[in-house]
Amino acid sequence: MSSATLFLAEPFKTLWSGYDPFVAVEALRGEIFRELEARRTLRTEVGGRGYFVKIHRGVGWREIAKNLLTFKLPVLGAGNEWRAINRLTEVGVDTMRAVAFGERGANPATRHSFIVTEELAPTISLEDFCRDWPRRPPPPKMKWALIRKVAEMAGRMHRGGVNHRDFYICHFLMGLDPTPSPENLKLSIIDLHRAQVRAQTPLRWRDKDLASLYFSALDIGLTRRDILRFLPIYFARGLRQILVEESALLRQLEAEAGRLHARFLRKYAPGADGTPSRTAL
Repeated sequence: MSSATLFLAEPFKTLWSGYDPFVAVEALRGEIFRELEARRTLRTEVGGRGYFVKIHRGVGWREIAKNLLTFKLPVLGAGNEWRAINRLTEVGVDTMRAVAFGERGANPATRHSFIVTEELAPTISLEDFCRDWPRRPPPPKMKWALIRKVAEMAGRMHRGGVNHRDFYICHFLMGLDPTPSPENLKLSIIDLHRAQVRAQTPLRWRDKDLASLYFSALDIGLTRRDILRFLPIYFARGLRQILVEESALLRQLEAEAGRLHARFLRKYAPGADGTPSRTAL
């Protein structure tokens, strides 16, 4: 990559006219959500509207090597999120809207990149929305509608060649305007900085996403029948056929979700208000 890749929509197209966007994005101020040497995430406002800004400054060869030696794929910049947003939009999965993206530098260890997305508000994460379900079960129609919506979105995402790599229910945001109802649900998938985009999602990565999703929903009071509702919508096949053809996968998901849950319980004791967020993993 010898030259910069740049996309600017309003209001940043006008705001940064005549300026170097890679300098201008560093000057944005607001509420800091993450501040690391190589990455910064903040919420800012322009013209009374909220935006989330993620700036990547290059992780260095040492960090890249450390990730590879532990069999992890390093996040090298904002390009992952940019590509995932575009692909999800193409395949009809609601997500964030990017209004600015820039990437420059051929060296992956020092590449400078950023992405700015419109704030999704008012919203609530699906994790928070479902937190009290074990004590106060929702109306069945609402629960079934949410299961259908999540299954449809997950299926489209994976068939569209995207795997998330942090696929927990906390990364689904539910729109609150208008008030959610079984007939009117607006869910968006967020936090795509680790996502991968290909022509086809490898089964290994699809299965990791499904295990993470299952694990993150273990404590919200879902029944076996609820899980069986998810499967034909996600796979777009009949349930009997799925139970025969995907039996090995279903056993694997059960085992992997159990492993993640045991690891979670070992590392994080519940707080005063209940189980901590799955994002702690």
